[in-house]
Amino acid sequence: MDAQFWLAKWKRNEIGFHALHAHPTMVAYFSGPCAPQGACVFVPLCGKSLDIHWLLKRNYRVIGVELSRLAVEQLFVELDIHPAISCLPSGVVVFEGPNIRIFAADIFSLTPDVLGSVDIVYDRAALVALPPQMAALYAHHLTYLTKSADQLLVCVEYDQERLSGPPFAVMAQDVERYYAQDYTIASIEHFPVANGIKGREPGYEHIWFLHAQKREFKK
Repeated sequence: MDAQFWLAKWKRNEIGFHALHAHPTMVAYFSGPCAPQGACVFVPLCGKSLDIHWLLKRNYRVIGVELSRLAVEQLFVELDIHPAISCLPSGVVVFEGPNIRIFAADIFSLTPDVLGSVDIVYDRAALVALPPQMAALYAHHLTYLTKSADQLLVCVEYDQERLSGPPFAVMAQDVERYYAQDYTIASIEHFPVANGIKGREPGYEHIWFLHAQKREFKK
């Protein structure tokens, strides 16, 4: 699955993956004392997520990365923010507004210096968007990129042999394999997906919190 797959999805407006509400677990977590207002939240593969609207309204700072420039442009239109747009020497385009910075880029083109410091990662739809081979590379890069920042991670679980992704099934053993070396992993919620995966296959949504084991991370 390459970049053109997702760019074509946005161009054709085939964005059934775009949720029409803020995620309840995200709302509960960022409404609590564990994530104080003003914290910087990194949202990988962010699209034009309404979670970003919710976070900004509650005075969080948001950094995101999204492959599709069209999606980034739509996000700022829907936020009613006229962004400052710049281009880094690497060719990465950056959209910025009050408390928000979005990179229109492939996440693998970012470095920790370009991203800057973040307090927590909120991954609702990034890991599950990638097939297993890419997911492992993504998890490693994300840990490197954010210097092992804590993560709130949303996964889906179902019988991958009965239905092709995306979203791809990410089982408990996958989360362990991707992240156990650098994080203490805690299960927060586990519940059936209403109407099933893609409206067809029974499945579960599994929410994880990854707490960083502070150590030097090398690429």
